[in-house]
Amino acid sequence: MTGETDLQRLLASMTPQLLPDVHVFATLAPGVAVPDGLHPVMSFREREGLTLIVTEDAAKSAGLAGTFRCRMITLNIHSSLQAVGFLAAITARLAAAGMGVNPVSAFYHDHLFVPAERAQEALAILAKLAAESGG
Repeated sequence: MTGETDLQRLLASMTPQLLPDVHVFATLAPGVAVPDGLHPVMSFREREGLTLIVTEDAAKSAGLAGTFRCRMITLNIHSSLQAVGFLAAITARLAAAGMGVNPVSAFYHDHLFVPAERAQEALAILAKLAAESGG
C-alpha cells in the first residue's frame, strides 16, 4: 500500500486521535546508548546526538531531561510519504492559532506533537479543518 496522495481526501478523511500520555523530547550525546528498557516513540540521529520522543514518565525513570511537554495526535489516515501539502495545511492552521507543532511522518500515518496544555484545542482545530474539507 502506498497511501493516499489526494490533499482534499486526506484533509476530509483524517480522523485525529489524541493519545493519553504526555511526551517529551530528550537527547543523548553521540555514542551514548539508549537506556535499557526505554522504548521511544521516535528516535532520530543528528550530528549533535540522538533525539528521542518518550513519555514524560519514561524520561524521568531513565534520568533524562525532557523538554516540550506535548501530547501526540495521530492522524488516522494512511497518507503517502509523497503526499503534497497535507502537513503544510495542518501546521498552517495550527500556526494561525499561535500553536507550535512538531510533526512526524511514519510509514502509515502522520503524528503531531502539540503543547500538552493545548491538545484539546488542537484536536478541535483539526476536526474543523476536516469538516471544512468535506469530512
